[in-house]
Amino acid sequence: MARRKLERKPLSFSTTMRNPMRIAPFIEALLPFEGMRLDNDVIESIIKEVLRKKIYATMPEKRNKVFNEILNDSELEFTDEQLEKIIKISPQNHKEAGFDRGWPSRFDTWYKLPMEFGFVYYKMGEKIEISDAGHLLAQTLEMPLKHANKQVQNIFLNALAKYQTDNPFRRNLIDNAPFILFLQTVRILGEKYNWNKTGIYRLEIPFITCWPNADASELARYINDFRIRYGKRPSEEVVYDACLELLDSTNENRFKIDQITKEGVDDFIRKLRITGLISIRGMGRLIDINKFEIDRVKYLIDTYANYQLFENEYEYYLYAGTIDNNLIEIISNENEFDIADIRLNTLNRWAKETDTVTIDEELKILSSRNGKSKHELLKYIDGPTRFEFLTSIALKQQFPAIKVVPNYAIDDEGMPTFTARGGIGDIEVFGPKDDVLVEVTLMQNKNQATNEIPGITRHLKEFGDHENKSVYSVFIAPTLHPDTHYMIDFTKFKEKLEIIGYTINDFVNELRDSKEISDLKIDD
Repeated sequence: MARRKLERKPLSFSTTMRNPMRIAPFIEALLPFEGMRLDNDVIESIIKEVLRKKIYATMPEKRNKVFNEILNDSELEFTDEQLEKIIKISPQNHKEAGFDRGWPSRFDTWYKLPMEFGFVYYKMGEKIEISDAGHLLAQTLEMPLKHANKQVQNIFLNALAKYQTDNPFRRNLIDNAPFILFLQTVRILGEKYNWNKTGIYRLEIPFITCWPNADASELARYINDFRIRYGKRPSEEVVYDACLELLDSTNENRFKIDQITKEGVDDFIRKLRITGLISIRGMGRLIDINKFEIDRVKYLIDTYANYQLFENEYEYYLYAGTIDNNLIEIISNENEFDIADIRLNTLNRWAKETDTVTIDEELKILSSRNGKSKHELLKYIDGPTRFEFLTSIALKQQFPAIKVVPNYAIDDEGMPTFTARGGIGDIEVFGPKDDVLVEVTLMQNKNQATNEIPGITRHLKEFGDHENKSVYSVFIAPTLHPDTHYMIDFTKFKEKLEIIGYTINDFVNELRDSKEISDLKIDD
């Protein structure tokens, strides 16, 4: 029997999983339960595992002194008794269709989007499944971040290429594949209409999320006409009214302006950004196709513009969770560009045009477990990558005469997409007297020492001899684990290599008091 469809609703991937990078740890928590039949007892065990891994925290948990201490200390773990108490004192006033009110419904909100992306499948009374794509995503948590980046990008690219607004897990009169619709519309706007800049402006994204069908040509014409009438900087109210018309609705309580012009836009950009196929231009105003990925974009449009429709949830899950190896194996076009120049030009521009207070505040946000950037562009860059970018900017701002060479991956705009790949340092700094490897991590537990310090030691050895220069490394993290201090001392004793460790806050303070980079070379 066909599903009953209700109304047109703007695309909204998830309010629980705004950051797609959160999905991997949720899937990892589900791994021990793969193959089990889902019931409330299994759900409670999954919830305990999620809480144990500190992937999700409740307000009563944060207000409890003992629980909050455990929550904020990576070395401490919850006992089973403590987990049971947390569940008891944190009743979830939440109800999802097909699940009991409370924690069972909370479980569904966690895993609903991963199921739509084809990573997992579950239904009360049926066996829990994790797809190949889901397993690959969970595996990235065990990989060094620098090696996991490309795999994460490919997995989400595969998922979003296949994602349909009216998939069997939703009830929506809007029928399109939003990522493909975006790519097609950008390409048509660039080829057919005479605008100075390609791409779609932030306040045109709601037209994508509210567009009723898959007709990209008509959508491009609509956007062109809208620009002619209202310009490229329309008011949110004008965009909102246009979207209500597209939704065939006058219900402003059902579809609020912030939902359509702010929350939905941020959600859309965050999800697309992780694929590596879009660039953000004009300090966040313009969303465009990454020119490094033109061949992959062409394949996506050719392959997925005419998509298969599904009525059966399980069949859609199988479709979404199957990896398209042809898509993954396409080589980037970035070798046609001077990557190093693009990266450095963007870094230098940010160092000149952004005030030091903004950069320092953004760095300090990364030192907080719950800190969130509100910057119009930086908020779309995931934390580890943003850390490398901000540190590079801060160094260039403070020491404009020296050469700062970051190694993070970039889009065609020069904005970072992922952290530096494995085998090279994060940031290389070359001065008249000092050549310095700057390494950063958001890791804070005891693995900080074993995962980071041996790699830094290896990078320092490979950095080579720099005649008449002092060569050393500066290592920065939110906090420095005691084992890290030990490993730093051991490296200095055994290898005769110097690593100076800083917390983020100490680094920012010391940097802004420094006249030259050698001033950072203090005993940690």
